[in-house]
Amino acid sequence: MERQILFMTDEEFDVLDELYFVTPFGALRETTGWTPAKLIPVLDSIYRKGWIKVMKTIDDELPEEQIDLNNHADEYFFLATKSGLLAHNS
Repeated sequence: MERQILFMTDEEFDVLDELYFVTPFGALRETTGWTPAKLIPVLDSIYRKGWIKVMKTIDDELPEEQIDLNNHADEYFFLATKSGLLAHNS
């Protein structure tokens, strides 16, 4: 099986740096100092790469078909996946 190499931007790195533990959107905005207009596309990008989980509560991951970052990001929690942590530390 061939391993796909995914490029990580500085912004993606900064967000993943904050997601070693389950983190609500508001706290992520606060720690990055970014507006939703800047943060949401980064979250979308790292989600599509499989580097984060989007969660309804600190314990419950949302099914992909229910995720709507553009309209509901402020209601979600986020957590780096194992592959996200590996990419972040590579």
